[in-house]
Amino acid sequence: QVHLEESGGGLVQAGDSLKLSCVVSGGTFSTYAMGWFRQAPGKEREFVATIGRTGHRTYYGDSVKGRFTIYRDNTKNTVWLQMSSLTPEDTAVYYCAADPGQISDLDAEYDYWGQGTQVIVSS
Repeated sequence: QVHLEESGGGLVQAGDSLKLSCVVSGGTFSTYAMGWFRQAPGKEREFVATIGRTGHRTYYGDSVKGRFTIYRDNTKNTVWLQMSSLTPEDTAVYYCAADPGQISDLDAEYDYWGQGTQVIVSS
């Protein structure tokens, strides 16, 4: 059973930075592309970022490009999302997900999901 656990969410002010972590257990982390998605109240889930198995390939959603960075350490079974220049529009529950295939911005491609961590950005 693959388990993903996110952490690092919280309440921050606009312009602040925050780093989310996702630890994967119960599977072979290095065989998964990893992604971050978010869902704001009343909105559909939105793609944020994805990273390939080795960490060499990354892809970002337009709304976070240039502000967020995804990276991973396969020796620690962990993927991070470094967020900077946060705005109230970044307020959402952030989910980590694992995809046994290639990197993708489609949530349907991801087989495993964490429970999410809340990020609130005040103005």
